[in-house]
Amino acid sequence: MKNILYSVKRNSFILLSALTIGGLAACSEDFLDVEPEGEPVGADFFVTPEHAILAVNSIYGNLREWNVIAFAHLAITTITSDNAAKGSVPGDAGFLDEYDNFTITPTEGQLNGYWNGQYQAINLTNQVLTNVPLINMDETLKQRLLAEAKFFRAYHYFNLVRTFGGVPLRLAVPVVGEQEDPSTLNLPRSSSEEVYAQIVKDLTEAAAVLPPTYPTAERGRATQGAALGMLAKVQLYQRNWQQVVDLANQVEGLGYRLVDDYYSIFRIAGEHNAESIFEIEAQTIPGNCPASNSQWAEVQGVRGQFGWGFVEPTEDLVNAYEEGDERLDATILFRGETTPEGDLINPNAPNPRYNQKAYVPGFVTNECGYAKDQNVRILRFAEVLLMRAEASNELGDTQQALADLNRVRVRAGLDPIESATQEELRNLIWHERRVELALENGDRFFDLVRQGRAAEVLQAQGKQFQAGKNELMPIPQQQIILSGGTLTQNPGY
Repeated sequence: MKNILYSVKRNSFILLSALTIGGLAACSEDFLDVEPEGEPVGADFFVTPEHAILAVNSIYGNLREWNVIAFAHLAITTITSDNAAKGSVPGDAGFLDEYDNFTITPTEGQLNGYWNGQYQAINLTNQVLTNVPLINMDETLKQRLLAEAKFFRAYHYFNLVRTFGGVPLRLAVPVVGEQEDPSTLNLPRSSSEEVYAQIVKDLTEAAAVLPPTYPTAERGRATQGAALGMLAKVQLYQRNWQQVVDLANQVEGLGYRLVDDYYSIFRIAGEHNAESIFEIEAQTIPGNCPASNSQWAEVQGVRGQFGWGFVEPTEDLVNAYEEGDERLDATILFRGETTPEGDLINPNAPNPRYNQKAYVPGFVTNECGYAKDQNVRILRFAEVLLMRAEASNELGDTQQALADLNRVRVRAGLDPIESATQEELRNLIWHERRVELALENGDRFFDLVRQGRAAEVLQAQGKQFQAGKNELMPIPQQQIILSGGTLTQNPGY
């Protein structure tokens, strides 16, 4: 991401940035290198087609922002799960122990950071959806940009509703000044059902407009497949099984397929392969390091060798892999091993295991810090297959469920499952989802909650998870204070 510019539009902030997303008219990567301007654009912004493009690009840039993808994200989605512990060394970022142990309080800072990061993104999408319709520009391009904004508004609300439950549902830029309506500036929490309904609406409308593919120069933008796949996941979390199957069928019809080599998916050369549906872009820009600010991989790199050493894979995750499962070596980096790229992992590293999906070989440039070229994989076709398998099983279609499950298993070097009862198959699919997606997209904790197994599984790992409380994170106390008490706290906090 390029140098960040905060611009004011009717006292509402919009984060503007040039991205590692292909430019709409670019034929090289020179467009990534944008000099900082540092001046508010005020009423002069949202006038030209270029402004519309820049505003949408800022939404992509925000995906790599610290509060969206680094400590807060990893704490809430992964360190809480049975897949990972805090990692690093005792005392380093000790506040992350609160997520590992479920002793989180409403004043813990990462909660507020995560809330702010998601709502900053939602503000960016609302800026686009409020202002871009007024711009005189090519109508086809305009509608596509609006669809991209709807996709990301849905994506960030999905993050919020899974984390906090019902949250304020802001769908437009507040009007301030003489026409200010105070009731629109300090919204109460909507119900989870209302938030999910808006997510479904946004993704449905986005999928109807977004293209299946883009030219190479625009690689990384939200596609029709991304909208349909994300909608399938949203329906999965609501147990709308037939909708999951129908949406997965549509995604498969777009031509996605499993790649042969699981390990290659998570290497830089494997970005945007035939299995990839959506990734968060990252790229080192020589001489302009602020452009590559994603620290998702850096904070998880081997401490003292590559990165900071957080998010330590658990022994329980290691034991979850069957003998011969090729995904084990592709997911977990062991102290003292030599990687396929020739890096000897420090035998004296503080932790015995690290996230290999966040590993970037030592020969890749680290001019801007370790692993700034590593994309974050958000949605793959393998997950779509497992979603369809789960939904098909719940609908009683064992044949389809086994077929999808076995496509994923066989790619991993495992024997297919020949037969199973519905309950057995449900647990097999849940297990497959764990080992296929481990340490990747941050779904494991939320999966345990939606499956109704969070207390059982996490307490067995020694975590102080309390049923009826820890399924949701506390609403940040700072947000409750800022709302003047309009926001209410989740039960138990």
